Amino acid sequence: MRERIAVACRVMAARGLADGILGHISVRTGADEVLVRCRGPRERGLAWTEPADVHAVGLDGAPKHPDGLGGWSVPNELPLHLETLRARPDVTAVAHAHPPAVVAADLAGIAIRPIVGAFDIPGARLAAGGVPVHPRGVLIRSRRLAGEMVRSLGDRPVVVLRGHGLTSTGATPEEAVLRALSVDGIARLALAVRAAGGVLADLPEEDLAELPDLGGSFNLEVAWRHETTRLAAVPP
Repeated sequence: MRERIAVACRVMAARGLADGILGHISVRTGADEVLVRCRGPRERGLAWTEPADVHAVGLDGAPKHPDGLGGWSVPNELPLHLETLRARPDVTAVAHAHPPAVVAADLAGIAIRPIVGAFDIPGARLAAGGVPVHPRGVLIRSRRLAGEMVRSLGDRPVVVLRGHGLTSTGATPEEAVLRALSVDGIARLALAVRAAGGVLADLPEEDLAELPDLGGSFNLEVAWRHETTRLAAVPP
């Protein structure tokens, strides 16, 4: 799992969801154990994440290893992960990123809506269910601030953080990142349509109803294989 989290972090960086040293992913691995991407003593950034950068903490944020984190430090926004996992038993993985297009679209008053159809079927379905916005552009570094974000998230898979980025959830780190990629893709298209003078409109209900569920093996496994192959072909 440490390797999977590291790869997911590298994919986020390679796809422009998290620049520099920003962004992190966590995965619940037990009733009171969470693996999370930490910052190392010689931090190089998300694009160079290795399994050694991933460490176990409890839901109270304390290191699970008796010797601590060995020179690594947990993210400042660790509460963002822990409060989401506490509140959402259906969630196993949490990804936090800072995609510029998502931030720009929200600040421009553009909601993440199902403006696409077969272009991105999982993304269209996600957007059709609604992508809420957390209105505070703060560093989510406490349980109180994280609780506010979780209330904004509600029962949805992704929440946009105003002036900040997004938090995406999933059953796996791969699913959480793919959902973030869909939201980012819709935000990019929306900005391009507006810039070209176009008017955004939701896909008609009858078209949404015609979109097939291509299944997890395609939406997740094949999609993620593409991301990891792309990552290997275009190193940081």
